[in-house]
Amino acid sequence: MTTAINSAPEAFAYRSSKVSVPVLGVGHTVGDKIGEGDTYLVENVLPPDLAEVGFENLMKEVAWNVMRHRGGEVPRLVAVQGEIDANVNYPIYRHPADESPPLRAFSATVSAIRAHVEHTLQHPVNHVLIQLYRTGADYISEHSDKTIDVVRGSRIVNLSLGSRRTMTLRTKKDAAATTTGSEQGANGEGNSRDGGGDGGAPVQRTTQRIPLPHNSLFVMGLATNSRWMHSVHTDKRPENTKDPAERGPRISLTFRHIGTFLTPSPSPAGQEQEQEQQEQQLIFGQGATGKTRAEARPVVRGGEEAERLLAAFGAENHESEFDWEKVYGEGFDVLHFAATTPASV
Repeated sequence: MTTAINSAPEAFAYRSSKVSVPVLGVGHTVGDKIGEGDTYLVENVLPPDLAEVGFENLMKEVAWNVMRHRGGEVPRLVAVQGEIDANVNYPIYRHPADESPPLRAFSATVSAIRAHVEHTLQHPVNHVLIQLYRTGADYISEHSDKTIDVVRGSRIVNLSLGSRRTMTLRTKKDAAATTTGSEQGANGEGNSRDGGGDGGAPVQRTTQRIPLPHNSLFVMGLATNSRWMHSVHTDKRPENTKDPAERGPRISLTFRHIGTFLTPSPSPAGQEQEQEQQEQQLIFGQGATGKTRAEARPVVRGGEEAERLLAAFGAENHESEFDWEKVYGEGFDVLHFAATTPASV
């Protein structure tokens, strides 16, 4: 049975604390800046009663989906929740996946967590991607978050419940190429080498590793997202060799402030099936071609526009000086990149 939760942050007499996170690895020292300096970790962001039951409650409340990318299953389960307003407008976060998982309204536990996240951030979040790392073998590959739909100037946050995993940040190749060796050494950061690509000298890429314990909030600024990639690597060590805090599954909740929305379109008479209704959705807002509700246009599925948006995602993944206005400014109305329906589990 799900435990009832008071969602008001002010009701709890405790203090969360921003901490200087030790960046692990040769040459690293406590107190080094994380990423571009706009990124930090908050521990004990949830009060003890919510932190204690949050993982178990989410396992019961969340409708997990298998997500596919280029036809293959990603190595974790996912779910999407968000704020649905009185006009049934709801936020959409687009990223490379064959089909966007269905968005459901915030559940009771997620609503409670959201209140504390907003209290910490001091700006709203209206969308969450929830991911279940079932074992240490589940992971997420190196990437930068796609910001076409993320409100500019906001932060992207990741709340961890369950086992401790490590977030790895690594500078993009072009960002590394503009950083001198003396600057890298002064920051006390570890370096990895990648081929120069054109027969030149290997590029040194700076790497930082940040442990994400239970009940911690990783707050990432958009400057870090622009110049660094992030990942959670697989951990295939036997369970009995791990620290107790590293054992078992992990749930991550990535909250974002989204400025692009879906809204229902009046359906033709008799058209009541869920798939048909989905095809009648309209899209508007920051990342769409129609910027207001009055300018909302029908969602596009696949095709040439999907190829163009995927190419834009690739550019954002690799360019540290990504020109948002040039690439995303006019907007895209595509939602699904392949006609594949996600399987519920």
